[in-house]
Amino acid sequence: MNLKRICPSRLTTRCAALALALALLLCCPVAGVFTKVRASVGDSPVVVGGDHNYPPYEFIDGSGQPSGYNVELSRAIAEVMGIEVQIRLGDWDSMRKALAAGTVDILQGMAYSPDRVSEVDYSPPHTIVYQSIWTRRDGPAISSVEGLGGKQVIVMRGSIMHDFMLERGLGATLVPTDTLADALRLLASGRHDCALVAKLPGEYLVEEFQLTNIAPLARPIAEQPYGYAVKKGNTAMLSRFSEGLAILKKTGRYQQIHNRWLGVLEPAGIPWWRLVRYGAMIIVPLLLVLGGTLAWSRTLKKEVAHRTSELEKEVGERKRVIEELEIRQRQLIQADKMTSLGILVSGVAHEINNPTGLILLNLPHLIKAYEDAEPILDAYAREHGDFKLGWLNYSRMRDEIPHMLSEMQEGAKRIKNIVEDLKDFARRDDSDLSASVDLNTVVADSLRLVDNSIRNATEHFTVELADELPKFRGNPQRIEQVVVNLVLNACQALTEKGQGIFLHTVYLAEEGVVALEVKDQGVGVALEQLEHLTDPFFTTRREEGGTGLGLSISAGIVKEHGGRLEFNSAPGKGMTVMLKLPIKEAGSTA
Repeated sequence: MNLKRICPSRLTTRCAALALALALLLCCPVAGVFTKVRASVGDSPVVVGGDHNYPPYEFIDGSGQPSGYNVELSRAIAEVMGIEVQIRLGDWDSMRKALAAGTVDILQGMAYSPDRVSEVDYSPPHTIVYQSIWTRRDGPAISSVEGLGGKQVIVMRGSIMHDFMLERGLGATLVPTDTLADALRLLASGRHDCALVAKLPGEYLVEEFQLTNIAPLARPIAEQPYGYAVKKGNTAMLSRFSEGLAILKKTGRYQQIHNRWLGVLEPAGIPWWRLVRYGAMIIVPLLLVLGGTLAWSRTLKKEVAHRTSELEKEVGERKRVIEELEIRQRQLIQADKMTSLGILVSGVAHEINNPTGLILLNLPHLIKAYEDAEPILDAYAREHGDFKLGWLNYSRMRDEIPHMLSEMQEGAKRIKNIVEDLKDFARRDDSDLSASVDLNTVVADSLRLVDNSIRNATEHFTVELADELPKFRGNPQRIEQVVVNLVLNACQALTEKGQGIFLHTVYLAEEGVVALEVKDQGVGVALEQLEHLTDPFFTTRREEGGTGLGLSISAGIVKEHGGRLEFNSAPGKGMTVMLKLPIKEAGSTA
């Protein structure tokens, strides 16, 4: 039998490789339909019989040698058990008779039947055989065993299905053949009604002989254990093969052999033209639907992207407009506050100035009067002892009264200065801003005014004045007031003399301005406070007596000159203030 036609090409290659490997490994000569496996010298060979045409279990391959699942399994058992075997394959009926006659020691594959127990002993089954009813595709419909009555049924002589039909006595006419292949060929030729052939061997034989007009029933009619069998009473022989089979199962080798032979039958291929036809019927509509879906999805995706882009632009534009509106609203509120504050300050400053002036006028007289009365009070205390002056003893009031009068005088002066600052803040300055001013000169004059404050605040003070700064138009005294305020603020921000203050002037040609940078290493200001630094009465030094008007007044002066103040700071990182004044006519808004 040609093995290449019985099973797929993979099986053919594996079988050939296995046969070659076994031949080389065992160094065993092969002749005719007999093969020997010698594992130990001196033992009598065990003759193992089987069917020569029962693929894939046992058959004669294309080179005339025994092959198949049963054959490989027997050789593996012989190897692990250390016995020598001769594998002899022939027609099944002859093999059963040879076992009964003693010329064959053991059959390597025999289906179990209660009727056969009287003549043979079985090993544990090494597989299960499924029996099927085979019919022609255009033949009479037979769906079960009961339907075989009155039919002409083809069976292999001496097979389990032959015994089965004889036992059942269904009234069928039995047509015996020597091999399963003969049974299937006879059925395919149009003769008789059906054949009883094991499903797996039948599939192999149909593939081998291209018997396309016959097929098995989908449901098997019998499931039968299939294993080794010996002549009744030959338990020693059976035990050796049963033990070998158990060893193979334990080591996993049995499963490998089983998978290699009984798991490789592939279904008959579908004609290519039918595949193309079925594929076209299924794939073409799917491709059309898929193509339409992809086209629609891409169009929708583009539309969504376009609309998303438009919405993002619209949202961005609205956000920008809202931010501008909020800025304008804050500017209007601030402008209104400044207008109201200016009007309020003008009236309040006048009312505060009058009583403050009286206090400052009268306090020097009170101080002089107390100085003149102090010797008299001292003499009275020496003569009469301590006495009450107001709510306290004179001995205490003698030290407190001078301090009280001094503090009152300083407080009144402070009130006067605050009022003057308020008046300066509220007053529209129409002073001449047309003078040509040198920023370096203004800085030098300002530093002379605050020299004492600088020396008390820091040991590290540096000034770098740029050479040949362009001049700007403005009022030098007003800008000097701004510089003084900035330097004093830097001094007040320091917490120790080891911290420094650094000034330098520069010409920024790309901006068209001259600039003064005042940088300190003081306490710094939080980011959220920076935008409020020039608000009137905003101060971070309220506890130290700060009024919050210095930077507000300075910002107003700088704005009059068309310039700006820029602040950069962080808590603990100091403050940097940049005063920028344009090189152009004062009052211009260009």
